[in-house]
Parts: sequence; structure tokens; C-alpha cells
Amino acid sequence: MTPLDTIRLYGTAPDSIVDGPGLRFAVFVQGCTHGCPGCHNPDSQPACGGAVRRIDELAAEIEANGLAQGVTISGGEPFEQAVACAELARRMRALGLNVWTYTGYRYEDLAALANRAAATGAVCAAHDTPAASARPSLPSVDPSGAEALLAATDVLVDGPFVQALHSFELPWRGSSNQRLIDVPATRTSGRIVLWDTHEDFPEKPASW
Repeated sequence: MTPLDTIRLYGTAPDSIVDGPGLRFAVFVQGCTHGCPGCHNPDSQPACGGAVRRIDELAAEIEANGLAQGVTISGGEPFEQAVACAELARRMRALGLNVWTYTGYRYEDLAALANRAAATGAVCAAHDTPAASARPSLPSVDPSGAEALLAATDVLVDGPFVQALHSFELPWRGSSNQRLIDVPATRTSGRIVLWDTHEDFPEKPASW
């Protein structure tokens, strides 16, 4: 494990146009236990790979970028570094950037984990979806970190990559089982609310 002020990264892409709408700063964490066949970042799976960076430095780099309209946290598996990813996501939203998080877990399972943690006092608020209390535990995910990362995420792209369901025609996802979930609306309503797909284009900076 790394200290709480650091994050283990596979890499970054400061000008991504494929990890969500608009021009985005993509952060790819290191470590993933899903092992999906056909994974587009297989080298990001070993937990001991990549490089450890201070969250302060990464946040400053993103803030200095100036052109990014949002930040995407992908991987690897962000929820297996949920505490660190939540801290980064909170800082990005404080800068006015929207946050997309990609995960191989399903939203219902993450919400159930966060809900159980809330019931035992591990987190301060409970958010659940129908039948979520029957969902299995996720041994690689910190419960309080899951709650914090969900709370700091605008759109969650959830579910494992399934090679048989892959299509290049799908917006912002690799396979048709994956969903683009509007997390704030879902947490408010108690039911899955899909993100209203639209395209954002970067505006011309005033200095141009």
C-alpha cells in the first residue's frame, strides 16, 4: 500500500478525447484484479507496477493544464485505490472540472458496499439502490473509499469489459454491458439514472 497522500499510476494522458466528452486529462491508475480478456491496458493490471506519485503534484499538473474540461480516472481499477482516487477527484471538482470514473465493478455492488460501511459507522452517509443489500462483498475495495469516490464522481462507467460485446460504435465505453451512470442523479433518486449523452467541445482560450 502507498501512503494516503500518494497514488500509484500506470500513466496519464493530458489531452485525451476518447475517455469521455470534450478534452480531458485522463489518469490511469495501476493495479486491477478483474483481468478482463481483451483489456486495453493489460500492463496496468499488476499492483506492483507503475510509479507512485504525490497527489499534490498530480493535482497541480492537471490544474496547470488549462485546456482540460474534465478529468477521467481509469486504469487499472480506480476503486482498488479508492481513497487516493477520491482525494484527487474532490480536488478536481473543487477546480470546477467534471470527473468521470471507469470501473470494472457494477454500481450496485459499490453502492451496497458503501451502504454497509455507513451502517457500521465507517462513512457518514448511506446511499443504496434496490436489492443492493444482497450484493456480495468486494475484498479489494475499501468501503469508505468507495463511498468517497462515488460522492466525488459525476459519471461512472461501470461493469467489466466483455470482449464478445465490444463495439467501436459505443460512446465512451468498450462493451455494451457497460453503463454511463449519472452518479449524483442516481444517488438522489435511489435508482440508476443513465447519463444524457452529449458532446462537449473545448472553447477557444481568451489568449488565442
